[in-house]
Amino acid sequence: MPENHLTLFELNGLIKGSIKQAFPGAFWIVAEISELKVNSNGHCYLELVEKDAESETMKARARATIWSSVFRMIRPYFETTVRTALSPGLKILVKASVEFHELYGLSLNITDIEPAYTLGEMAKQKQDVIDRLIREGVFDLNKQQELPRLPRKIAVISSRTAAGFGDFQDQLLHNPYGYKFYVRLFPAIMQGEEAEESIVTAMEKVFRYEDFFDALVIIRGGGSQSDLSCFNGYWLASNIAQFSLPVLTGIGHEQDETVADMVAHTRLKTPTAVAEFLLVKFQEENNFLYELSGSLVEASRNLLHEQENRLMKLAFMIKPLILSAMEDSRKRLAIDAVLLKNGSRMVLTSALNAASMRQFRIASITKEILLQQSHRISVIRNNLKFFIPSLIKQQSFRLEILATRNQSNDPQNVLNRGYSITLFHGKPIKNAGEVQRGETIDTVLYAGKLTSRVEGKEEAD
Repeated sequence: MPENHLTLFELNGLIKGSIKQAFPGAFWIVAEISELKVNSNGHCYLELVEKDAESETMKARARATIWSSVFRMIRPYFETTVRTALSPGLKILVKASVEFHELYGLSLNITDIEPAYTLGEMAKQKQDVIDRLIREGVFDLNKQQELPRLPRKIAVISSRTAAGFGDFQDQLLHNPYGYKFYVRLFPAIMQGEEAEESIVTAMEKVFRYEDFFDALVIIRGGGSQSDLSCFNGYWLASNIAQFSLPVLTGIGHEQDETVADMVAHTRLKTPTAVAEFLLVKFQEENNFLYELSGSLVEASRNLLHEQENRLMKLAFMIKPLILSAMEDSRKRLAIDAVLLKNGSRMVLTSALNAASMRQFRIASITKEILLQQSHRISVIRNNLKFFIPSLIKQQSFRLEILATRNQSNDPQNVLNRGYSITLFHGKPIKNAGEVQRGETIDTVLYAGKLTSRVEGKEEAD
């Protein structure tokens, strides 16, 4: 076993002395807050880091402490000046001494913070985002989106429980003018480290319904200045600038304008201001229509008055023209009457001459036809003298033959020879199938008639 050895406490004591000797005073240090915690005693415990400017990889890390007696003084001054709370993600310039404790190890004891550095750093980061958006040519894209004259269908990104969203919805949906709106909430985290990613995710959901909505509203209800850090982020600002709908922001701060406000179509201070802006759009349209209707009525009255005056002037001008036209027409009618009278006389004379000639021609043709028909009748008369006696003789002989035949076929002569006629209901029976047993039939003889009942019958095959 080595004779010369140290306990851990002794070694740490040597380290403590060496560090105190090597770093006797305090140093101004630039670092970024990675973690921050305030315990019940009022002491503030931090983890400070330094990252590579390009790769964002960790280059250094150290624990730091602000004792409660100091923290009570520097915290209000810092937050009042910077208008944001000490929180992770902030770059700070602190005055600190290097401390080493045998039990807790190395740490920095912060005794002062310079707010001006943090303000400058925040402004620089914000400006860097603005410059990048301008270089990429997207900074003013959303401002070029056309906001409908009457934006009725509104997509809203906000925290579901935020008072600002409740105020916005109440003012818009229960407006005293009776304007109708459709509002759909796409909930998101509106502050903290997860806010930027959450808002962008909600925007992607809205994008699926871009054809339905008229505008996107991003609102939140107050909070500290540090809560606005996500609205200065490049990712969120880039998405707003390039979004396919007009974006209206009402983030809830009057003094500070975030990058998200700058790239949005319209920046308003609060959620209620956004609601008021939308209502004003409807009021302006209503006023425009009212003024337009008034202008239309006035223009109609003026037009009617002008037309009335014009008609009166035309009537005054047309009256002598009408009288002159009537006089010209009267003269033309008189001339036409004379011409018609002379023309009619000529037509009648011509018609009488034509009628006389047609009468002469008809008389001549009629006389010729009568002569022809008279000659034809003479020929026919001579022919009839010879043929009629012969024809009468032939027809008389034929009639004698027919009379002889009729006499032989007379039913009375047939009955006289011993034949009879059987009648059923007054009609001759030719077939035994025409009557049934028990039916009554009549038999006509040469002299008299018999009535019989059918007892039986035999039909021919």
